[in-house]
Amino acid sequence: MEDMETTDPDSTTINNSKQDEAEPIEEDVPVKAEETEEKEDDDEARAEATFRFKVENLSKLQDSVLSPPCIIRNLPWKIMIMQRSSQNGDRTQKSLGYFLQCNGESESSAWSCNASAELRMYNHKDDNYFKRNIDHIFYSKENDWGFSIYMAWNDVLDPDRGFIKDDSVIFEVKVNADAPHGVSWDSKKHTGYVGLKNQGATCYMNSLLQVLYFTNVLRKAVYKMPTESDDSQKSVGLALQRVFYELQTLDKPVGTKKLTKSFGWETLESFMQHDVQEFLRVLLDKLEMKMKKTCVEGTIPKLFEGKMLSYIRCKNVDYKSTMSESFYDIQLNIKGKKSIVESFQDYIQTETLDGDNKYDAGSFGLQEAEKGILFENFPPVLHLHLMRFQYDPITENPVKFNDRCEFPELLDLNEFIQDKPGANKDDMKYKLHAVLVHSGDNHGGHYVVFINPLGDGKWCKFDDDVVSRCTKKEAIEQNFGGDGDDTTAVRHCTNAYMLVYIQQTRLTEILSSVGEEDIPEALSNRLQEEKKLEGIKRKEKAEAYLYMNVKIILEDSFYGHQGNDLFEIEGANMLEFRVKKSSTLKEFMAMMSEEMKFPVERMRPWPLNSRTNNTLRPSLTEIEDGNKAMSEVAENQWIIYLEMMTPEQPGPSLPTFDKDKDVMLFFKYYDPAMKKLHYMGHLYLSISTKLSSILPKLCQMANIPTNSKLLLWEEIKPNFTEQINDVEQPLEHILEELMDGDIIVYQLDVPQPNDYELPTAKEYFKDLFYKVEVNFCDKNKPLDPGFTLELSQRMNYDTLAKRVAAYLNTDPCLLQFFKTISYRDGPGQPLRCNFEGTLKDIIQFVRPKQVRRVYYQHLQISISELENKKQFKCIWISSNLKEEKEIVLYPNRNAIVSDLYEEARRCAQIQLDPNGSGRLRLIEIVSYKIHNIVSPEMAVETLLQQAMSASNKSFRLEEIPVDELEIQEGDYLLPVAHFSKEVYTTFGSPFMIKIKKDDTMESVRARLQERLAVPDKEWEKYRVALVIQTKAHYLDEDDKIINFKDLRGLQQGMKPWIGLEHLNKGGNKRTRYCTEKAIKIYN
Repeated sequence: MEDMETTDPDSTTINNSKQDEAEPIEEDVPVKAEETEEKEDDDEARAEATFRFKVENLSKLQDSVLSPPCIIRNLPWKIMIMQRSSQNGDRTQKSLGYFLQCNGESESSAWSCNASAELRMYNHKDDNYFKRNIDHIFYSKENDWGFSIYMAWNDVLDPDRGFIKDDSVIFEVKVNADAPHGVSWDSKKHTGYVGLKNQGATCYMNSLLQVLYFTNVLRKAVYKMPTESDDSQKSVGLALQRVFYELQTLDKPVGTKKLTKSFGWETLESFMQHDVQEFLRVLLDKLEMKMKKTCVEGTIPKLFEGKMLSYIRCKNVDYKSTMSESFYDIQLNIKGKKSIVESFQDYIQTETLDGDNKYDAGSFGLQEAEKGILFENFPPVLHLHLMRFQYDPITENPVKFNDRCEFPELLDLNEFIQDKPGANKDDMKYKLHAVLVHSGDNHGGHYVVFINPLGDGKWCKFDDDVVSRCTKKEAIEQNFGGDGDDTTAVRHCTNAYMLVYIQQTRLTEILSSVGEEDIPEALSNRLQEEKKLEGIKRKEKAEAYLYMNVKIILEDSFYGHQGNDLFEIEGANMLEFRVKKSSTLKEFMAMMSEEMKFPVERMRPWPLNSRTNNTLRPSLTEIEDGNKAMSEVAENQWIIYLEMMTPEQPGPSLPTFDKDKDVMLFFKYYDPAMKKLHYMGHLYLSISTKLSSILPKLCQMANIPTNSKLLLWEEIKPNFTEQINDVEQPLEHILEELMDGDIIVYQLDVPQPNDYELPTAKEYFKDLFYKVEVNFCDKNKPLDPGFTLELSQRMNYDTLAKRVAAYLNTDPCLLQFFKTISYRDGPGQPLRCNFEGTLKDIIQFVRPKQVRRVYYQHLQISISELENKKQFKCIWISSNLKEEKEIVLYPNRNAIVSDLYEEARRCAQIQLDPNGSGRLRLIEIVSYKIHNIVSPEMAVETLLQQAMSASNKSFRLEEIPVDELEIQEGDYLLPVAHFSKEVYTTFGSPFMIKIKKDDTMESVRARLQERLAVPDKEWEKYRVALVIQTKAHYLDEDDKIINFKDLRGLQQGMKPWIGLEHLNKGGNKRTRYCTEKAIKIYN
């Protein structure tokens, strides 16, 4: 037989119209016991099934054949058999193609289903099967999977092989499928629970939310948090209540967008996978804070807080040092550990302090001792994080360990707890409640969670929006990790990374059922009201095509307007009506009359039309044709000016308006002294009216003498006004293309003082045309809202600089400006101080409706001087290592590092120690460690290029300590860095120390303490180590002289350094030396 183990599974595209479907068979074929276990023939939602297919006349098979469907997970599965041919040199080889097809006739492209299967062929001779395994995610483009070369065709047809009998072969498939995505899968029906929608990369969060939801006693406490007065958009507590409430009451998957929005996360953060442990801690901290001073205060620590005791116990004297610490989770090392019991044993493993590493026991001197950890108590809900993701110090990248590590369903922790008289041993037995699983590598992947909701051994798999029943084996054993019996890549990288155990004696209490009575009535009413409003909005959106919006502006809005036309459409105070498109104009007017409590006959609508010259002016609608449908008046939106009769106007109704003989004109009055426009009102005039006849009326409207001489202008379009000289002509001859809504601007015709900036309306409108609001932001302040100035687009660079400098109260020469990069709304190239364009050129590439923005920064030197220099940012640290600040230096373009020193002294940004050396050096820092002392001869340009290529690299300027000025033969200058637990978890501000030839460990420790000015009591918590090739050698024997052989690596490029191990009180703070983004919940 051909060696079939070399063939790989694949897919084929088949034309269904050419496939023959065979009839189901009734055959006395032996079925193994494992095939009949937990068989659910009547359950189409079943996860597993075995079905058979007999292909007759196999030797004559030409086209592919399909079996009848077998329904698994509500999807049709079929066996597909065909004869395949392949070319091997000059020979054509035939083989049996054997595939499993899923949902083959579906036209949908949105579905997927992950399944594993055993493709079997029955052997009549030995009453057994030939088998091959597949594991595949089936979807529309790959809806079949199997083997193009399952077995050589001749071997199948050879009677001696035992597969063919009476020219028939029996095929059998055992399928195990996950619940499908993108098809009609009813999680609530099949499991009683619902899932959570994935926003993009929030499966890690969904898994944790389900775990917290099924910690029932926590769910009850979350419901009881007082959130009545909380902002529905920003309250994390209310958002979590909403998610829990919907998980409990809805029948469909629940969304989490409101929750992430309450975190203050932007959309991008919802598409980033974060560290699960860090997210859980941040969320629990936020909940604990929200619960303070409420009836559920203390719930989080009561459920999740445990205590551990760190100790050092001397072997030969009666001396012991202990420190109690609380924990909310435990991180277990799984590398090389067979089970988490071994991980716990490793966690409490004692370390012997002897030889060079003896413990300083105070008055007892250096003593041999044991250092270790004991657990004082475990919390009722125990979170265990399996350390599958760890930092590789060689590659300086995180890696994932897929090692096998078993975990039991019942975990006995008695051997790890500190002995207490009278303690109940059963309290230390924990039942497995949840298994959080990751598939993928350190770069990303997918998260799911298996939960035993009732603690009764019945498990469910929560895969985002899909929830399905699963076996205990799927939930526990298949997530131990390692290769096991399955060598597929998917299984290899699928394993548990977090476990949740619950104290068995408190299982009933913690998982006690949560009913409607546990949800406060006020909360339930609020969330139901929210749902109603959302339903109304959805309905409105769905029926939007039946309606149109009518926006109404009243004449009151024209007063005070200083621009073109009658009002600014953006920001205008408008009334809005939602009107059925099928209703008539008469019905609309009646509705408006009723809403505004104003008679119909005293109102007249004037639609606002956009003219070809980019103006928006009123025009007449014939109300007489009241039976005209609203859809004939406008399509989806209608903006109208509603003329309403004033109390001063005589008569019961508005005067009649003859559209053929009358015109409605609007009037504005311009005051050059104040540079302001005043709206005067409107008039109905006959088109034959001479303008001179209404001049007294215009004067009266402006409250000036009626015989005043006027200058008149027609406002035609932005930056285009035309003076009216002949007022004795009728309106139809004076105004260009006389139309309703035309505007006349007038002013007093008197000699104007020379100091009027804009003496005429024409100049006012010209200036208005070039006016623009510009937002100025400091480029060195993230998310700076800045300030806004109204400027002219015609102003040049100097005028711009003066206006901004006046606002900032600084010298214009000490400002540098930057254009905006429109596609990312950030600072772009700097503007040179001799820029010859105008403000219009600076902001010309801003997209429509985008804020016109210019960035600036303050300078220490004039802009003209700066443009002949480089800009170099670094950190200055004080001689006592206590104060750091960022400084900006401006060396010449061809400067070297020694020039930076002179520049730093000259610009007075640094303060040297009066008793110091007065000499400077530049340090290169990478990940909180000193990487190099930069040569004074190195070009600054080189450093700038290095800084751009490495995000975790920075430079620090410092004064050289006096004792480090001269390094004698045999002395070494070593870097010192702070670290916590592991040498790669560095933090804080590193520094240098000189190691002398005759230095003892005691003298080095003393100098380190003096350099840091750490009090004696605090210094006791520090351990000093010499780190060589990422391994820490602790320096605990005071009188031992430093072995300089350990420092040879300094000359071989290995760069040993001194590490100070102590608690990082700043947490995982990333400040000046790292750009990693921590998880934050902002609200």
